[in-house]
Amino acid sequence: MRTATLVLVAYFSCVVVGAVWRLMPWAIHDAVPDLGALTAAYLGLTARRNVTPAVGGSVLLGYFVDLISGAPPGLMALVLGLTCVIARAIQQRIYVRGTTMTIAFSAFVALVAGLVAIIVRGIYHVSIASMAVELRNLALVAVATGAVGPVVWRMFRRIDAAYARTARERDAALEGLAP
Repeated sequence: MRTATLVLVAYFSCVVVGAVWRLMPWAIHDAVPDLGALTAAYLGLTARRNVTPAVGGSVLLGYFVDLISGAPPGLMALVLGLTCVIARAIQQRIYVRGTTMTIAFSAFVALVAGLVAIIVRGIYHVSIASMAVELRNLALVAVATGAVGPVVWRMFRRIDAAYARTARERDAALEGLAP
């Protein structure tokens, strides 16, 4: 139930960001934060015993992002599933606490997800722009994702706290400690 709630909240957040972000001025409208990658990383890092529900939620969210973004079907589903697995493999009990660590980790997740997307598009011969344009967009997305990362992580921690069974688990979730 927790994973389903996180996926639904992330999906609605992606819809709102997708609708509002295009109205941003200058080059900022190109730097759309990657909320899907942040959610996939969060699901991977906070998966309790079994990683299967986290990967399943990430793939489902990726499919939803494919639908609203116009990406080739399955691209973001595969990328977010791999991002979840990579986040889980990097370190199972990483503590993302503090604003600086949250911003840095959010930007890192956006970079990893962007690189995985470029690799997947290259493997499956999906057209990509020139590498300079891709890297510029990747940098812009990483900066934007780092900027919104603390807000997104705080929202997800509040959702985890709502699903906590004890006061101790609730306090740990609000501080960002993995269960």
